[in-house]
Amino acid sequence: MEFAELIKTPRVDGVVLHRPFMPIVEGTLCLTGHHLILSSRQDNTEELWLLHSNIDSIEKRFVGSLGSIIVKCKDLRVIQLDIPGMEECLNISSSIEALSTLDSVSLMYPFFYRPMFKVIEDGWNSFLPEDAFKDLESLTDEWRLSEVNKDFSVCPSYPPLVAVPKDVDDDALRKLATFRHGGRFPVLSYYHKKNGMVMMRAGQPLTGTNGRRCKEDEKLINATLRLGKRGYIIDTRTLNVAQQAKARGGGFESEANYPQWRRIHKNIERSNVLQESLIKLVEACNDQSHSMDRWLSKLEASSWQTHVKEILTTACLAAQCIDREGASVLVHGTEGTDSTLQVTSLAQIILDPACRTIRGFQGLVEREWLQAGHPFQQRCAQSAYSNSKPRQEAPVFLLFLDCVWQILRQFPCSFEFGESFLVLLFEHAYASQFGTFLGNSAAERAKLSLPEKTVSLWSWVNRPQELERLTNPLYESNSLVIWPSVAPQSLLLWEGVFLRWNRSSKCLDEAYEEMVHIIEYNKELQNKVNSLRRQLAQLETEDPLLQTP
Repeated sequence: MEFAELIKTPRVDGVVLHRPFMPIVEGTLCLTGHHLILSSRQDNTEELWLLHSNIDSIEKRFVGSLGSIIVKCKDLRVIQLDIPGMEECLNISSSIEALSTLDSVSLMYPFFYRPMFKVIEDGWNSFLPEDAFKDLESLTDEWRLSEVNKDFSVCPSYPPLVAVPKDVDDDALRKLATFRHGGRFPVLSYYHKKNGMVMMRAGQPLTGTNGRRCKEDEKLINATLRLGKRGYIIDTRTLNVAQQAKARGGGFESEANYPQWRRIHKNIERSNVLQESLIKLVEACNDQSHSMDRWLSKLEASSWQTHVKEILTTACLAAQCIDREGASVLVHGTEGTDSTLQVTSLAQIILDPACRTIRGFQGLVEREWLQAGHPFQQRCAQSAYSNSKPRQEAPVFLLFLDCVWQILRQFPCSFEFGESFLVLLFEHAYASQFGTFLGNSAAERAKLSLPEKTVSLWSWVNRPQELERLTNPLYESNSLVIWPSVAPQSLLLWEGVFLRWNRSSKCLDEAYEEMVHIIEYNKELQNKVNSLRRQLAQLETEDPLLQTP
């Protein structure tokens, strides 16, 4: 298919662009295969370059022969284009609708994008499982890297290499896979250096109504326990939901078959509920006519903060079991590709200071989301404005980022990165020139040849000038476990995402610049103090009479 077939009117002059908190711009609107571009001949005006894949929905309005298109984006931005001429407006809107809903992944922009920057580090090779396993091998010899899934036949949503207990062979893993949802047998997620405890993740066991069991599954899970120790199974579903799953062939681990494990049920909602919650939240944030009571009521009705609290509470529980109870943990929900990953990745941020660095966080996203099989293509196909009925869309990754922001806000000096890095990841998960978030699994990315045909987001992030921009000026390395408060009054609305386009950031930007200036000035003064101390010490050694009493 040629993109030109979908573009009825490639160019229109005299188009007026309205954007929140920016001056109105008049210029020429151009449509390409992947971008909506508005450029002006006026000096000092910023051009608009909008990826079609970032467009969630559009609305058309007409007053006489003047047409307006309201463009609602997946990054929650809303812009308006005033287009002279009804025919031009209709042509532009139909082209945008067609180009923003392309079904074929291989027609998306990452396959056509050519970087304007020099690629110093190939991000596709930055976080390989074998490299991460080398670090584990230096700490313990109880685990091995299995190639049982090298052709993705055992578990289509797992990567080719997975870490499993040394005593469990590949034949056992193949049997195990038939007992877990989607073939997602228990694999290592995290090893706690402090006490050698581990966190594993999996899909639900397929016990069904007959109480089916799997000896290999029991052996693998028990292989992670220390002598005389109990473990915890954290099921992200309520007991009621888990019991209902039995009727559909799913289920949970029974105490009789897993006597050394204590099962704890939590209440993290499924994807369709989360999508509805996001839509309600964004609707509340965009309505400027609310009274205080109505605003708070709509915010509460969205239940977004409740979801944040539940996910953080469950992650804290997992971290507590590992660090304070000295117990190993297995986390699963139903599929093991959504709430499970939220919990395992947030628990690592709480426990492991390495995950709170820029590079460590990239590795966490790569390991616990991309390689672990979170279906980004499905979950991020629509955002909060889409008019079509949600199918498998859900803000699972956005909720994870929101939870990270809550912890970052409570521990502002313990993270090497700031809020801007989290916002950047949110934007690129929904629409990007990079191939990192395309596809639903490692298998799909391999089939699409993404490492050969697209550029990785990490290649761009890890350039020195970008790292400098993303670095948190308040950062001081903190090797401790950090315990966030999950009390309702401790959890705030993430304004940097949900109110970003509804209020000017001018004052916040100025305050941030002033903070950076103070930090730099403080460093200069500290360096002067150190220099003067060295000079004083040198003078004292040269003249004993100057020595301080």
